[in-house]
Amino acid sequence: MQRFLPGKHLIESFGNGGFRLAGVSHQGTILIVPSGIRALPVAAVAGLTPRVFDLVVAEKSDIDMFFIGTGADMAPLPKQVSQHLRDEGIGFDIMTTNAAVRTYNVVLEEDRRVAALLFAVP
Repeated sequence: MQRFLPGKHLIESFGNGGFRLAGVSHQGTILIVPSGIRALPVAAVAGLTPRVFDLVVAEKSDIDMFFIGTGADMAPLPKQVSQHLRDEGIGFDIMTTNAAVRTYNVVLEEDRRVAALLFAVP
């Protein structure tokens, strides 16, 4: 997780393998937590590990909703990941990235405490 954009930002657009936030374009998967947005070097849901969620766990007291956009199609999380999130007391909703982006933007505009992990769509 080397690239970082601090603060809360609406997702301006998405598709073609990436996202546009705060006028900045990013290709690939992103993790949005209250402290900011980070690039994730994970291209598919199957590549997720509990460690990917370290920031979510660290900032969980500032998160009421956590959306996971799995790409163009819904996909289940690896069992060890979903168990890790449950063990940490983190609720999550899995949906397509399209649905996750739209829901995230609405919830953020309502000034609610939200986080998201979003896989890019073609």
